Amino acid sequence: MESYERLKQVVAEIDEDVQKAKGGNKAAGTRVRGAMQDVKKIAQEIRQQVLELRDAGSDG
Repeated sequence: MESYERLKQVVAEIDEDVQKAKGGNKAAGTRVRGAMQDVKKIAQEIRQQVLELRDAGSDG
């Protein structure tokens, strides 16, 4: 599932900024919030794909 791989990539890329944000870096916090919006969007895509897989499997 391409969306799942993209989700893992986004999470991995933001790890350093999460640590910086925990230390009080405001710019890193802004980047983390932006990335979390991407995570939300990608997660919704994954949910939709899983539903489509489920529905396709119940046709038979």
